[in-house]
Amino acid sequence: MGQKQLSTKQISVHNMILILGIIFIAFNLRPAITSVGPLISTIRVELGISNTLAGLLTTLPLLAFGVFSLVAPKMGRKFGNERTIFFALLTIFTGILLRSTGLVTALFIGTAILGLGIAICNVIISGIIKDKFPGKLGMMTGIYITSMSIMAALASGLAVPLAENYSLGWEKSLGVWALLPLIGILIWLPQLKNKHTKAKNSVSAKSSIWRSSLAWQVTLFMGLQSCIYYCLISWLPEILYSQGIDVVTGGWLLTVLQFAGLPATLLIPVLASRISNQRPIVASIAILYLLGFIGIFLSENMILVVAFIIALGVAQGAGISLALILFALRAENAEGAANLSGMAQSGGYSLAAIGPFFMGYLFDSFQTWTPAFVMFGILCIGLLIAGLGAGRDLYILQSEQKQAKMKA
Repeated sequence: MGQKQLSTKQISVHNMILILGIIFIAFNLRPAITSVGPLISTIRVELGISNTLAGLLTTLPLLAFGVFSLVAPKMGRKFGNERTIFFALLTIFTGILLRSTGLVTALFIGTAILGLGIAICNVIISGIIKDKFPGKLGMMTGIYITSMSIMAALASGLAVPLAENYSLGWEKSLGVWALLPLIGILIWLPQLKNKHTKAKNSVSAKSSIWRSSLAWQVTLFMGLQSCIYYCLISWLPEILYSQGIDVVTGGWLLTVLQFAGLPATLLIPVLASRISNQRPIVASIAILYLLGFIGIFLSENMILVVAFIIALGVAQGAGISLALILFALRAENAEGAANLSGMAQSGGYSLAAIGPFFMGYLFDSFQTWTPAFVMFGILCIGLLIAGLGAGRDLYILQSEQKQAKMKA
């Protein structure tokens, strides 16, 4: 009896350490990116680069997401998910240190390297949650996304104060976030002693998923909401600055945007997993986005601007959490969810990578942010159309069978 109680206690402690490890992995997935937006004007001026080139600082990690989201499952199958996560954290740590040297070349190479590490974590952690907590998928997904969003928000708000108030400069302000992967590595070490979870492989599932219209709708929904998010992360402080709001306040408003989405990131996965059709959630997200963008474009009142930023934050929190939970909801099993996750994150982030770069190009070309707001409107409409398809009560294989019957 005593041995049984001890065994249960050991399992419980192991799960707590695993959950803590997942939380710290989530902590590492956005600060290295969200800390750049508030500092982007300083970086641009000190290094003498254009807005278009500065936009690459957000675009490069997204390109890495797009490429290595397909490679990550193969690494998980070969080395085990736990070892692959450990390698990814080391990669993030190395990339952050490299880009904080202040050299132009190192800035872009380091950004690409940390993007590689984040891309691997993005894909592999979903498989670990699906495998270790199959009965608590919505709750664990909510905890994971909320943890990611909290640290992303803090990084946006602290970027400028760290650089200016503590005289760290933009280099060390970006370098501070190397502490997170270092702590994450230490917390993840116990997982390396356990039996390693290897992702399953299915050639037939992987080959057919790219022909599924439902899978492409999930991919587009993932990509469009990511594109909106990273455009806001990159350029919202600059947009607000053009409207007379100082850079420090703009950075904190970016933090407000991200904190405003936290309740949605926690609740939407649970809600979405309890209803069969997610279309009402998609429509609500699109409406909030449009309301927020129109309001910020037209309003000159600071209180109203904050209110519209909160609306954008709620939409963003709901959007990312719905996108991630759709990987599981539109697949019949863990294997299908992993394949859909790889496709959606690869295709989605490749699409999202265009946004920050193109938005910087638009501003360089027109010297006004009006075209950017037009672009936001187009993205919102596309998000609604893709989301209404992705939110249908269907599995991917059912969708393929339905298409086959229609052709017949």
